[in-house]
Amino acid sequence: QVSLVESGGGLVQAGGSLRLSCAASGRTFSTYAMGWFRQAPGKQREFVAAINWSGEDTTYADSVKGRFTISRDNAKNTVYLQINSLKPEDTAVYYCAAGPRVTVRTSVYDYWGQGTQVTVSS
Repeated sequence: QVSLVESGGGLVQAGGSLRLSCAASGRTFSTYAMGWFRQAPGKQREFVAAINWSGEDTTYADSVKGRFTISRDNAKNTVYLQINSLKPEDTAVYYCAAGPRVTVRTSVYDYWGQGTQVTVSS
């Protein structure tokens, strides 16, 4: 069982930056791949980024490549999402998730956090 808690969201102007954190409970955090997803009002939840258990393998949605960076610290049971050059279209609730492998598919992830709101003003 893994419990996930996101933090770091907020209101930021376009062009600004945020670092989201996802703290995990449980001793098995380092065995899970971790993903970040987001959901804007009226839209489906979409994949943002994912990282494998060791941190050596990452993948990103095309819409965030070059602006977002996912990383993890297994000693701290935490995964991060550094978001730079924010755009109004990045406004969404951001969720972290834990699963058996790196994938863009939401159905593969077993555990989800409650989300953190990111709002980007123009």
